[in-house]
Amino acid sequence: MRERTCFFTGHREIPEKDYETIRRRTTTAVESLIQKGVVYFGAGGALGFDTLAAQVVLDLKRKYPQIKLILILPCWDQDRLWSNADKRVYANIKAQADKVVYTSEQYTKGCMHKRNRHLVDNSGYGICYLTKEEGGTFYTVNYAKSANLPLINVANE
Repeated sequence: MRERTCFFTGHREIPEKDYETIRRRTTTAVESLIQKGVVYFGAGGALGFDTLAAQVVLDLKRKYPQIKLILILPCWDQDRLWSNADKRVYANIKAQADKVVYTSEQYTKGCMHKRNRHLVDNSGYGICYLTKEEGGTFYTVNYAKSANLPLINVANE
């Protein structure tokens, strides 16, 4: 199953000027993995790159109906501090996901890391948006590298 699964990880902030480029690169990366037999795509449901990646998978399901979006969420109320507009987008993605898994019931200090490790531990590939060597995305990419997972960084061309 792992060899047919890809996880996403990326920063919450994507500069507006780069958004369409990152979306296009993500679409290309997902399609390349579909050609290798990847069917399951796991996203963490966060703002920024997680949202973009989930939307790319949902868009590509029209062309590749066999693919599945799996949301691996850190807690039930991840969106509690988000804007109403972001909450609507999140609810729409959750409603269209093929599966939703919560790694913790409530927010705790370590729930995001627990979610990120779950994504990596159950995947054979990763697609990331990494532009800085700090924070949760950097940690997750290094964790995936330590597991020798092939990674595509859509921040680089």
